[in-house]
Amino acid sequence: MKNKVKLKRFIFKVLIFTICLIGLFLIINIYKQHIFTKNYNTKIVQIISKVKEEYPDLDENKLITILNSDKVDVSLLQKYSININKDDLILENAKEYKEMLIINISFIIITIIVCLITFLKFNSKKDKEINEITKYIEEINRKNYKLNIDDMSEDELSILKNEVYKTTIMLKEAAENSNKEKLELKDSLSDISHQLKTPLTSILIILNNLIDDPNMDKEIREDFIRDIKMEITNISFLVQSILKLSKLDTNTVDFIEEKTYIKDIVDEVIKNISTLCDLRNIKIITKYKENAQIICDFRWQVEAFSNIIKNCIEHSKDNTNILLEVDENNVYSQVVIRDNGTGIDKEDLPHIFERFYKGKNSSNESCGIGLSLAKSIIEKSNGNIYVESKVGKGSTFTIKYFRM
Repeated sequence: MKNKVKLKRFIFKVLIFTICLIGLFLIINIYKQHIFTKNYNTKIVQIISKVKEEYPDLDENKLITILNSDKVDVSLLQKYSININKDDLILENAKEYKEMLIINISFIIITIIVCLITFLKFNSKKDKEINEITKYIEEINRKNYKLNIDDMSEDELSILKNEVYKTTIMLKEAAENSNKEKLELKDSLSDISHQLKTPLTSILIILNNLIDDPNMDKEIREDFIRDIKMEITNISFLVQSILKLSKLDTNTVDFIEEKTYIKDIVDEVIKNISTLCDLRNIKIITKYKENAQIICDFRWQVEAFSNIIKNCIEHSKDNTNILLEVDENNVYSQVVIRDNGTGIDKEDLPHIFERFYKGKNSSNESCGIGLSLAKSIIEKSNGNIYVESKVGKGSTFTIKYFRM
């Protein structure tokens, strides 16, 4: 796993060991040279002293020259009664010193060559890895993210390769998310176009009828005008809802968050939809836990609750009740909204919070955006929402706001 790191350490240790070994050899050789020189000089002095005693008239410089020469005239030395055996030993030591010096120098050269080869081999591996990384990045630039770097070592290049791999994964995910967002945008634009097309087509048909028949009966004309007003109201609601969702998606909504009693939110919702409830004779029965609070933006929570209760009214029969219960504990505050309506089909249940999704039991007036908007608002307030439903028995929406 750490081969390359170990190789670098090994090379460093070899270099240190080699330097120490060379230093040791040099010290030994210098010491041997010192001993050799000392013995040699001592012998020369002894020889000169001995010869001077017996032959005072002998030229001392001539004798020194003879003793220091590479080729000693043995017969000449014997003439002066000099024993050559020890001198041979001195000359032999000098030869051994030269041989040792040659061996040391050869060892130094070989060691340097071996270290140089090892370093070049290691460096060539580095160059190869750098080329691999370069090719890898070139493939990424071509948007080819189906690459992998299988390297578990921990040297500098391996760390770089792993960082490049992490960046590749991030780029791949970003590209996939971008494509997903493009598809979602395409689908959303298609849904918006469809939602707008229906009321606009109705308005156009009605206007054509009004234009083509200037003598139309007054009551029929007023009905047509009311229909146009209703369609315009639907378009206005759709546009406003889309704008609200867009603001939530882009985090451009400035939530004014403060501690709010859930009862105050529910009371405001009931007041806003009272007319709708009266038209269907639907009663909203509330059951509160006193002083239950959440931290939220009051206006946006009213929007979320209104959309959920409107959905319940839409799927409820006339002359029925909708139950709204509020509870809390140390972990979260909970709101449960339960109706006795037609219920949600099992196939539709996983999709009811998707934008522009309309289930089998949805009315023609539904645009499929209210529950999606409610879910986004609740989640922005540190909450979540889920639904349980049975066809023919009704639906139960459970909202939980977790304490921060």
